[in-house]
Amino acid sequence: MSLLSRFASSQFGSNILKPTSILSSSQRRRSFSSSSDETLTIETSIPFTSHNCEPPSRTVETTASELMSFFRDMVLMRRMEIAADSLYKAKLIRGFCHLYDGQEAVAVGMESAITRKDCVITAYRDHCTFLCRGGTLIEVFSELMGRRDGCSKGKGGSMHFYRKEGGFYGGHGIVGAQIPLGVGLAFGQKYSKDPNVTFSLYGDGAANQGQLFEALNIAALWDLPAILVCENNHYGMGTAEWRSAKSPAYYKRGDYAPGLKVDGMDVLAVKQACKFAKEHALKNGPLILEMDTYRYHGHSMSDPGSTYRTRDEISGVRQERDPIERVRKLVLAHDISTEKELKDIEKAARKEVDEAIAKAKESQVPDPSDLFTNVYVKGLGVEACGADRKEVKATLP
Repeated sequence: MSLLSRFASSQFGSNILKPTSILSSSQRRRSFSSSSDETLTIETSIPFTSHNCEPPSRTVETTASELMSFFRDMVLMRRMEIAADSLYKAKLIRGFCHLYDGQEAVAVGMESAITRKDCVITAYRDHCTFLCRGGTLIEVFSELMGRRDGCSKGKGGSMHFYRKEGGFYGGHGIVGAQIPLGVGLAFGQKYSKDPNVTFSLYGDGAANQGQLFEALNIAALWDLPAILVCENNHYGMGTAEWRSAKSPAYYKRGDYAPGLKVDGMDVLAVKQACKFAKEHALKNGPLILEMDTYRYHGHSMSDPGSTYRTRDEISGVRQERDPIERVRKLVLAHDISTEKELKDIEKAARKEVDEAIAKAKESQVPDPSDLFTNVYVKGLGVEACGADRKEVKATLP
């Protein structure tokens, strides 16, 4: 089977977010208000596949207001990442920059199933996760452009977003390094008798890292509330999963730890899986979630993304599995909103992003002395010496 067939097969396209009951035309006169909290029951696009556990139900409860918030949030994220692409090409963003467009359902679905008291830690494709954890567009674009109003004061850049007050512990540039840190957060939660969990996100490119298995072993030995989430976008940089992993069934790679494979392009499936994972981890310890997803951009802005895959493959996934289009179809099928209203939301997102960029550009760049802050514990390392270690070159703040 070709790559395109695997990614955009009819199993994903023919049953997209199917309502469990189809409304007749006479019933579809705005059956649900877009702000309604009346429960809707939706079936996920495909079944969950499990390892050493019973999978959750495919039937997911949601509301019209939640579906509209999913649409708004994912549209805003998509627009934010497209704008970041333009800013990078204009050389207003420097260094590394990894975009998340295509994978929005993972961040949004996960956030809908947890609380801000739960911890999230991820790799360097972190802009949208930061936004889900309560970050703002101004903080995003300021950080991307190295400005003081950024979430890391302009000192971290694209790969090092952080928001402790939102339970978001980064943005990490070293492949796989966030996984043992996430297990450490889960250990802290259990030690403190905190009834919450930690989601540690990593890509399929990090799934063969030894530190993943070491961390999972500790988590399983101590029954820690750790959920390891493999965002499988099928390419580790430019290497297809089948070329780098003998067993690309990442949800089974925990062996003794249960696992679940999820359609990561279906926001409701992600929500259901993360709700299930949280309940499981609090009672039984660690679990692996494999999110079957896809990125439209290359690995980073320096990667055109078309040398190791075809343009037909990318457009096929867009047509058959795009997470935003799936929610759009669902909203229209339930007559929650109109095409015009959804277009207006997209226009509003563009305006919001443009305004945030304008404000971020007004933010000041860090002072050179800021290079020396947040390096040492306060009161230590306050003098910078020359090469001979005798002449004091600077006194640090």
